[in-house]
Amino acid sequence: MTRLNVVREGDGPIVVLSHALGCDLTMWDGVAAQLARAHTVIRYDHRNHGASEVVPGPLRIETLAEDAAELIRREAGGEPVHFVGLSMGGMTAQALAVRHPELLKTVVIANSSAHYPDQAPWRARAETVNAQGVAAIAPGAVSRWLTPDFVTTPEGAAAAKALHDVLVRTDAQAYIASCNAVAAIDFRESNHRIAVPTLVIGGLRDEATPMAMSQAIAGAIPHAQLATIDAAHVSAVERPVEFTQLLIDFWRSL
Repeated sequence: MTRLNVVREGDGPIVVLSHALGCDLTMWDGVAAQLARAHTVIRYDHRNHGASEVVPGPLRIETLAEDAAELIRREAGGEPVHFVGLSMGGMTAQALAVRHPELLKTVVIANSSAHYPDQAPWRARAETVNAQGVAAIAPGAVSRWLTPDFVTTPEGAAAAKALHDVLVRTDAQAYIASCNAVAAIDFRESNHRIAVPTLVIGGLRDEATPMAMSQAIAGAIPHAQLATIDAAHVSAVERPVEFTQLLIDFWRSL
């Protein structure tokens, strides 16, 4: 079993938070602080990220879903959880909901995609990292993650630096494997089979996964709800209070 770095906080219904490509569990600091007032919050680093194990070789998002399933079984003791994934975490959520619905009360898919018709940008990114290291793509990535308005505030500048620092610490080959896994996703058909109550969150200013991608996910999943947030790609960092309220409103609506 792959060794994953896990942080557990709070008490109450269990929520599992799954982060974006090139981030780690600290991406959820703001949301976790809100949720832990009334929930058990379990955050973890994906394999190849943060303090989790780096596993050499190719990677598929379905493997990340199996990692998440093992974590839920271990940490929740068989109790179904609320699973919240952003970007790559949202892709993990899409795979997990089809493969292990018995482990889930609800799924939240934020700032994510079900498919990339053009994989060329991902290949170019992987080639750049292979040649020059993760630091070569870090400034561009962080600029897509947060809005310029937010980054010009003291809070936003600190958040951008923290995200940048985590990204550049990511092992280059591990990042490339994760990048290739993201590029290869295709959940367009399998999303029709998701039977878990689902909320899709789209960022109104998200250039990495534009609203059309969130709309496509919500349109494919039966009875999915779609919500918007006035943020760029890593909306949970930029708008943690609003993001958390979307979760709580969704859970209360069921």
